[in-house]
Amino acid sequence: MKKRKNKKWLIHLMLIIGAVFMLAPFIWMILTALKTKAEATSIPPTIPEQWQWNNFREIFSAVPFANYYLNTIISTVSIVCGQVFLSAMAAYAFAKINFPFKNFLFILILSVLMMPGQVFLLPQYLIIQRLGLLNSIPALVIPGLFSAFATFLLRQFFMTLPKELDEAAIMDGCSRFRIFFSIILPLSKSALISSGIFAMLFGWNSLMWPLIVNTSPNKRTLSAGLAALNGQFGSDYPLMMAGAFLAILPLVALFLIFQKQFIEGIAFSGSKE
Repeated sequence: MKKRKNKKWLIHLMLIIGAVFMLAPFIWMILTALKTKAEATSIPPTIPEQWQWNNFREIFSAVPFANYYLNTIISTVSIVCGQVFLSAMAAYAFAKINFPFKNFLFILILSVLMMPGQVFLLPQYLIIQRLGLLNSIPALVIPGLFSAFATFLLRQFFMTLPKELDEAAIMDGCSRFRIFFSIILPLSKSALISSGIFAMLFGWNSLMWPLIVNTSPNKRTLSAGLAALNGQFGSDYPLMMAGAFLAILPLVALFLIFQKQFIEGIAFSGSKE
């Protein structure tokens, strides 16, 4: 009994140390956002003598930050809705429907996960250019409408659902679309929320693609807009950290609200039929 207690304390201590290391960059970001420019670049680093709350106000006047927020929200919501819906349909087909070359096609989709994202940048850019969508919100959305990872995640979850549900629904005369919308989706809320959170992280934090496809300042997202603050001859670090703090708030709030469903979706998606 004593050994078990000692083991638990050791595990808790390791988790606390890990949590401190993870939180340290966020704490430093907040402290930097409350410093003056001189304090932010001072060596050795110091704690702010007087908190500069005006940095959070100045970020909106220094750059069109509200516009960045709007562009990010529109593109992220579009990516989440499109990616979850299309990936769920593909995942249901791979999990529950038998069709020729099913396993081969699924392996082909999974092969996308084996390649770095930079490989697809040039083909995607040429497609967007020929569609005439450069410097537009659809240019940010279209490449993220489908995800091989979300398809794999949802397929693994759908495979845990009993086959008898489909068989009973087919005997009652339901079509595959009716089964998908009326039975499968309502039973898969946790997995769908998990997939949606991953899609939101992808859309919200995307940096390289928005920098490439949108050169207009009015079409930038939060990540691209904050990156533009990093000047060649100096950077206003307090302003950048204030913007970064405001940018991560929605993601933190989302995870705190849906953390139970997120963990459940990941746990169930890792199980097999």
